[in-house]
Amino acid sequence: MGQLTTHVLDISAGLPAGGVRIDLHEHTPEGLRLLTTTATGANGRVAAALLSGAGFKIGSYLLTFHTAEYFRARGVRLPEPAFLEHASVRIGIAAADQDYHVPLLIAPWSYSVYRGG
Repeated sequence: MGQLTTHVLDISAGLPAGGVRIDLHEHTPEGLRLLTTTATGANGRVAAALLSGAGFKIGSYLLTFHTAEYFRARGVRLPEPAFLEHASVRIGIAAADQDYHVPLLIAPWSYSVYRGG
């Protein structure tokens, strides 16, 4: 059985991004359904897998990383409104027996994401 994990790195400071709030939604026929809200620890990782066990299933999901909130908490001056308030990443899980890791690299003006191992 696979799992969904993530971590966030602040490339503008060269540090793990601790304290980034993350919402995980599942796309359903009725619309988005919130599954969990969590935050990264000091190492930029969440304490537990976002999805695992029986909850880890094939489907479409939306990860919302509250990036501007993170930068404001660090004292970074952002314009109002921020250029990127959130980094929203829609992913598809096609194989329930594989691990899906979503690393996110952030700066106040950009983000990059990929499927890690």
